[in-house]
Amino acid sequence: MPDTSPTTPGPEPFRIPDGDLDDLASTLAKTMAEVRQHGALLDRLGSDPVPVDQHTDDVPAAEAADTEQGEGPASVFILALGGEAYAAELTALSDWVNYLFLPVYGREISSSRPWCARWDEHPEAVARLHALWLAWQQLTDTEAGLSGPSTWHRDHLDQALVHLRAPDGPFAACTTSPTRPNHRVLVTPAPEQSGATE
Repeated sequence: MPDTSPTTPGPEPFRIPDGDLDDLASTLAKTMAEVRQHGALLDRLGSDPVPVDQHTDDVPAAEAADTEQGEGPASVFILALGGEAYAAELTALSDWVNYLFLPVYGREISSSRPWCARWDEHPEAVARLHALWLAWQQLTDTEAGLSGPSTWHRDHLDQALVHLRAPDGPFAACTTSPTRPNHRVLVTPAPEQSGATE
């Protein structure tokens, strides 16, 4: 028997003005970077659960708590991480750098303001960008208050850009000219040998 009930039209598709697409894409990229970062943090926290009955009778609870805290990551800073934790953090950092930081703050590249597309292969750049990202997460959170973003710009972004984009900074040996591309990580000084016999 055929259906004779009146059909109701489906909802109209939601339309976004073209001018708002860039804002939406930026917001989505920011959200995706935050989700990845939270996922990496959850993976780190859930990877090595501490057994509840690990305490012994002859170890005071405060000392046992200090021992348990010492077993976890000593720092959230990327240079303190290794292996999979480092890779996961670098992936989340890359999303933030590529989809939020560079589209907004990636000014024109010149010999006086170098940048390297392979920034993630420069340890100093990774360290500085990660520190900048950690501060951004803290100071753009609603708990930072209304002046948080301004503080991030003044105290963190401006200083990081001065060092990252300096002519003698981590990208000094790199060029991005399409006709003469060059990527080279500068060698750091070797540590002095101590304990030489006299």
